[in-house]
Amino acid sequence: MGRSLKTARRAGAAMEARTVDYLRWALDDDRIERRHLMGANDCGDIAGIRYRGHRIVIECKNTAKMDVSRHLQEAEIERGNDDALIGVVVQKRPGIGIESRDGQARQLVMMTLESFALLLNDGVPLGGDAD
Repeated sequence: MGRSLKTARRAGAAMEARTVDYLRWALDDDRIERRHLMGANDCGDIAGIRYRGHRIVIECKNTAKMDVSRHLQEAEIERGNDDALIGVVVQKRPGIGIESRDGQARQLVMMTLESFALLLNDGVPLGGDAD
């Protein structure tokens, strides 16, 4: 039997809260917080993450099945909605709990290769071409 909508929402909210707690601790930044739902113009689950002055969109997932393509597509849409540099997905790993800081630290972070290149390039536009 699958999750009910109520338990799925509860699992998602717990993943968001634990991710915020972990990032506040790891980055020593109490400005990081959960975002309110914004419907079609959603800008991700977590606000307050910046890299070299650029916003980072974080979409949290605590799903029974990883749907990497769909989750990354959602993060990219939300990145655009927020005019952010990078969109990432924080995905709960099966069998690794989120109750402890160590468990939360072991969850997955997924992003596109373009986002990864932007991160490695310190947020500077990629390549030598203007496009």
